[in-house]
Amino acid sequence: MLPNFLIGLREGLEAALVVGILIAYVVKVQRREVLPRLWIGVAIAVVVSLGVGAILTWGPYGLSFQAQEAIGGALSIVAVGFVTWMILWMARTARDLRHNLESRLDVALTGAGWGVIILAFLSVGREGIETALFVWASVAASGGTWIPALGALLGILAAVVIEVLIYRGFVRIDLGKFFTVTGGFLIIVAAGVFACGIGDLQEAGILPGALSTAWDINGLIPASSWYGTVLQGVVNFTPNPSWLQVAGWAMYLVVTVTAFIRTHHRPKNSAQEPLTRQTTGELV
Repeated sequence: MLPNFLIGLREGLEAALVVGILIAYVVKVQRREVLPRLWIGVAIAVVVSLGVGAILTWGPYGLSFQAQEAIGGALSIVAVGFVTWMILWMARTARDLRHNLESRLDVALTGAGWGVIILAFLSVGREGIETALFVWASVAASGGTWIPALGALLGILAAVVIEVLIYRGFVRIDLGKFFTVTGGFLIIVAAGVFACGIGDLQEAGILPGALSTAWDINGLIPASSWYGTVLQGVVNFTPNPSWLQVAGWAMYLVVTVTAFIRTHHRPKNSAQEPLTRQTTGELV
């Protein structure tokens, strides 16, 4: 539940931040007449995201076990790819996010401003689809329980509350540090989802080595125990992984953590604005 709460909170804050930047700039350039179109784009993005979640949930029903495992494994790996890209993208572009969005909005406002619908849809829809994919993958990895989905919903609601409090000036949040800390934790979670996706593909017969168990610690940490359930819910713990799952988990962590650290230690451009409460308070 905790990982999905964080993914919902993080994606919710990203989406709210983007919408806030777009609204603030539209008001700044005195184009308030396009605000309804901006909200239309946001609404379409929400509907599409919910549709993706519904398709992922009910689409595989009626398929064979192998087909369900194949689809589940492939989509889990796709979800990890989306989330990893999101983490690295935010780490790389957070400092000039407002400038980039305002530049795109200048183009979208040309003429009657109907391009605002597309810009709002793409900006918010990306966050929604990423959330739907990752939450679905977590639900599948947890054995079908909907507790992870509840965690994501609570995270999104918390993001809305936080954005309102920021707008009212009641709280101050260093969003740069927030995205750094949550990004590091989500990399660990994504590694577990990646390993589960490999296991599903092995069960489907697409990848070899389904029976080559690296170790079995069910006696030490039973999957049915409360602490085993907690570990499974937080980091997608598996007490008897295959060697291919272990290798995939380790490879993902090494590559992604290295890229994450390099991104955060790249030379900073003094002309870029840090993503903190001081620069976002007027936008959200």
